Amino acid sequence: VPAAWQRPYLNIFKHFRVEEWKHSAKEGDVAALTDTRLKGTIYRIRGSNPASSYLQLPRAGTQSLGLTGRYLYLLFRPLPRKHFLIHLDVTTEENQVVRISFSNLFKEFKSTATWLQFPFVCAAAKDSACEPASRRGASGAAPTDVRWTCLVLDLPSILSLYLNRRYSHLRAVKLCSNLLVKNLCTSDLVFDPGVTFSEARHTNLACRGIAPMPREMAFPVPKGENWHDLYDYIRFPSEGPKLLYNAIQRSCPSPAAVSERPVCQPPPPVTLTRAVCDRLSLIHHITSPKAVSAPW
Repeated sequence: VPAAWQRPYLNIFKHFRVEEWKHSAKEGDVAALTDTRLKGTIYRIRGSNPASSYLQLPRAGTQSLGLTGRYLYLLFRPLPRKHFLIHLDVTTEENQVVRISFSNLFKEFKSTATWLQFPFVCAAAKDSACEPASRRGASGAAPTDVRWTCLVLDLPSILSLYLNRRYSHLRAVKLCSNLLVKNLCTSDLVFDPGVTFSEARHTNLACRGIAPMPREMAFPVPKGENWHDLYDYIRFPSEGPKLLYNAIQRSCPSPAAVSERPVCQPPPPVTLTRAVCDRLSLIHHITSPKAVSAPW
């Protein structure tokens, strides 16, 4: 259970004053920029090698963030035509440190007792014509029009499903190039960017552990627009292949994702397009059983 100072959520960048670089570290080409579309400060991390530039919390490897919230929210955008890398160090109840990594460099899921490595496939926005059909849904560099993404990681479930370990707390975060990052936060609540504060009050979603995205963590949505038409929302883990894929998560929620997210009315039926079915087939091919069981 999170300490009182971590409830209902903790804005990591704000709490640890990332902009002062006293509790965080940076290496290589890391810059704070003002993004007019997102109406705030973002951090750009870029480099010729994904590991050459990074933003790290906490500053020293001997320290720990000590964040106990179940969900980690990362608001980010991969840089077009680049590879990126994200490392999360978590501590189990047995005081074992496990590294959880996500990257579009990875072509298959790999694991050891202390390291989980997940491929991240970046999709072009709405089957964009900017990307050739042979590249859409394929592992590798991000497409030219990759979207801002809210990545929601259920840390206890990741440890339980893939290593049969019990989660204690988030120890450290290392965001490597090539990324644009708006913010990080932890919480025990499921924040739904499609739910407004008014809807949440009228439907009493709070008692179900669901809440609208906090304003300081939200992506702006112009009047008359829909959040999901502008951004990607990924919850992980879910049933199926061990891969993060934003277009499928958006268009085709898994049974697990639906069951974890109770709502007042049943979710509408999902119709798979041919493009999504093709991508599902591709992902099953990428994450074959031998890739899951192979030690590294």
